[in-house]
Amino acid sequence: MKKRYKILVTNDDGYEAKGLLSLAETLREIDGVDVVVVAPANEKSACGHSLTLTRPLRFVSVGDDFYKLEDGTPSDCVYLSLSTMFADEKPDLLVSGINRGSNMGEDITYSGTASAAMEGVLHDIPSIAISQVMDFSDPSGDYTLAAKTIKDIVIKIKESTFPLPKREFLNINIPNSVDEAQMVVTYAGYRFYANDSHVHRNPRGEEHYWLGLHPLNFSPRVGKEGMLSDYEAIESGCISVTPIMLDMSAYQSVSRVQNWLDMTE
Repeated sequence: MKKRYKILVTNDDGYEAKGLLSLAETLREIDGVDVVVVAPANEKSACGHSLTLTRPLRFVSVGDDFYKLEDGTPSDCVYLSLSTMFADEKPDLLVSGINRGSNMGEDITYSGTASAAMEGVLHDIPSIAISQVMDFSDPSGDYTLAAKTIKDIVIKIKESTFPLPKREFLNINIPNSVDEAQMVVTYAGYRFYANDSHVHRNPRGEEHYWLGLHPLNFSPRVGKEGMLSDYEAIESGCISVTPIMLDMSAYQSVSRVQNWLDMTE
């Protein structure tokens, strides 16, 4: 009997998120594929690559091969899945998403969606993070193009091979309000950040703060002329496919730091 192709699915929007449910349903349509969903019980957006070390965690079954992890992060979902339900055999692929909102530029470092893919490649599992750019005033969101895109990509991987070496993953962003789009390979853009917060006071006069949302302001990176950044691809109505590596060493600055150290001795 031919071996079934196993995919672990997670997200950072929570186990009831429309994007996650759309992703799982789409992947289950592929012949020869088994999908296991392990997602946070609550939204964990912008939690980064965090693991929970100060309290125990618990899987709760919410359907066939579908689990929520009580108060767990996306990285927890991957880590615990691999040490329990996949202890004997790793999944063939990990897909994190479909995230509600973009994950481009340095936002990747904040993203729970991208961090689940990071956790996957740390364990030598080919991994993909996929996000749907959208207008947040629309409470529903349309994941049709995102679902079609990830289905096509997973079929390509299943029938051939994953295109990246170890400790690299694909970060995919889908443009908003388009039915079809060309896929382009991009690099992570240079994001401009604000420092916005909003103060509120409870009936006792105690102050509480909400962190504000940053506008999507990007700039091309110096030395990357001739390539599109993820943001430029999205702005032009294309699907952005960005290879991301976990090695954050600034190799081009090694000699500069060495010279600086030599000067201070």
